Amino acid sequence: MKQKISKILIANRGEIALRIIRACKELEIKTVVVFSEVDVEGVWVAKADECYPIMGNPIEAYLNYERIISMAKKANCDAIHPGYGFLSESAEFARACEENGLIFIGPKPEHIELFGDKMASKVAMKKIGVPVLEGTDTPVVDVKEGEKIAKEIGFPVIIKAAFGGGGRGMRIVKQAKEFSKMFESATNEAVKYFGKGDVFIEKYVENPRHIEVQIVADKYGNIVHLGERDCSIQRRHQKVIEIAPSPLLNDAVRKELYRVSIKAMFRLGYESVGTVEFLVDEQDNIYFIEMNTRVQVEHPVTETITGVDIIQRMIEIAGGDKLKFLQEEIKFRGYSIEFRINSEDPQNNFMPTAGTVTKYLTPGGPGVRLDTSLYAGYELPTCYDSMLGKLIVWSLDWEGAVKKAKRALDEFYIEGFKTNIVLHREIVRDDEFRAGKFNTGYLDSKMEKFNLGAVSLLADEEKKVSFLSSIIKKIKENNLITRS
Repeated sequence: MKQKISKILIANRGEIALRIIRACKELEIKTVVVFSEVDVEGVWVAKADECYPIMGNPIEAYLNYERIISMAKKANCDAIHPGYGFLSESAEFARACEENGLIFIGPKPEHIELFGDKMASKVAMKKIGVPVLEGTDTPVVDVKEGEKIAKEIGFPVIIKAAFGGGGRGMRIVKQAKEFSKMFESATNEAVKYFGKGDVFIEKYVENPRHIEVQIVADKYGNIVHLGERDCSIQRRHQKVIEIAPSPLLNDAVRKELYRVSIKAMFRLGYESVGTVEFLVDEQDNIYFIEMNTRVQVEHPVTETITGVDIIQRMIEIAGGDKLKFLQEEIKFRGYSIEFRINSEDPQNNFMPTAGTVTKYLTPGGPGVRLDTSLYAGYELPTCYDSMLGKLIVWSLDWEGAVKKAKRALDEFYIEGFKTNIVLHREIVRDDEFRAGKFNTGYLDSKMEKFNLGAVSLLADEEKKVSFLSSIIKKIKENNLITRS
């Protein structure tokens, strides 16, 4: 049933809130944002049609769904978009929206619940013929039991938080003697970040490629894929760079990933956008690892090579619209690379940094996109994730995309605190990256070789400008400039 959406509350902040506002403006939909007291100067707050503060703890401001729903109703909103993070994968929140007559812009609560449980989703996908890694199907709570299972599977194994993500509650165990310590570490971290210490154990694949398939499905059984993204370049299981399409896949593997993903989502009756994630080993075997039931941080690279606005399609599907295109109508063109720009110190084990943006120069030109809410003078809060935004580049071929990335990163300058831009500059100058040869072990193997203390390229340019200014000054003082 089609429901008109004319006003959306955005239950998020930062660059994704701004991204959703822009998508809504093009759809001629009014936007409302809620914001914590530390976000009062956020540019997304100024861009929304209406904004309402939520006082108290800054993190809880975006997690208190009862208050958010109450504000949405008071503001006469039709729907709520959760963005990513915070409440985006909360089945409880999605149900509460429905119960209060609000459209939740995302999948059905039962799918959020299923894929929020990594063990349950693994079992469900295995039942419909999707390849999965050998491992446990139920939570492991006893360290002795876990060690026995790990020996049966065969080392190396990986311990994963059953209800987690983002690399939290995850430990690789290469030898039996390490198991007890790693098990305790993983469960403790799982409790800290997700409130539950449940973990599962599965076979660990050494240096695979991490590939994800973007799915878009409407309420009428129509499902298409928008190609794949390569997320292999990671640090501590956190994605650093994402690429579409993958320069590493052969066509046979690519087609199989698409086929398996479409089949699984059709069998499960999935709706909205979502991402099916896989590991691909050195023999091109594929293994399902998880499903993300939300818009991904890296969605811009897919938009760039297809021309499909994923946020807009997500909103339209939630309102009951049918997909506007068939699979054969989606055309893939060129290569796109996304660089996550984080406030962190590469010379100090990538510890988070904060401060005020004192100087801010951004890249531009053809094939360059910057998704961020940053601006000169903005005081960066210390209580949120360290991601400042994403730099996205596009070119018709891989070599061109890498060259464009190098140029754009050289133009990008943020002063006031340390960022990981210097790391990205090193990566795009690396011969293996330029040749499209990398896997999930790439960054760990390269880190010691990279010069993460490199002097800012802008600093060199400033020296040049200073020198030229002094020359001009001397010329003027000695009356050496003539006018015609």
